[in-house]
Amino acid sequence: MSTPTSPTRRELYEGRYLRLVDEGGWEFVTRPGITGVVVLVPLTPARELVLVEQLRRPVGRSVVELPAGLVGDLPAHAGESLAVAAHRELLEETGFEAREIVELVSGPIAVGVSDEVVTFFEARGLTRTGPGGGDHTEDIKVHVVPLPELGAFLARKRAEGLLVDPKIYAGLYLVGERGERPAGAGSAR
Repeated sequence: MSTPTSPTRRELYEGRYLRLVDEGGWEFVTRPGITGVVVLVPLTPARELVLVEQLRRPVGRSVVELPAGLVGDLPAHAGESLAVAAHRELLEETGFEAREIVELVSGPIAVGVSDEVVTFFEARGLTRTGPGGGDHTEDIKVHVVPLPELGAFLARKRAEGLLVDPKIYAGLYLVGERGERPAGAGSAR
């Protein structure tokens, strides 16, 4: 994502996917060419939450998370809207298609280190039409979890050494699903 430049902004490093910049003494990361990040909250008609699990190299572990993806990350996706990207990422990662994608909210995700803004979408009217698993660069496992079992499922995943992305809880809140308090998600003291 691109932030407005200022006279004090300078590029420190650019790799294939990330750029490190300094603006007024504050270092942060941008993603050249990316126009957004979409996060999906896919609930089946049977009140099951569709989640994905994949290795995330920055944290060195697999993470259970909501399906998500970059907008405009490849030449074939240049100029695509957030909603089109949300449909594409849902099918690619999970094998589910949505009758309707409804935008919920947009906001920054890691304001101290990145200029990324994520947009949450609710995916309604799901139908499984493919296997999911991501594209040729990804190894994604798909989990379809009944909402009443979500807390126990996530607790098992934590016990197996996986991390759980807190955007799961934010997404459920945004679609009006409070559910039980997840195991291991207590407050810090």
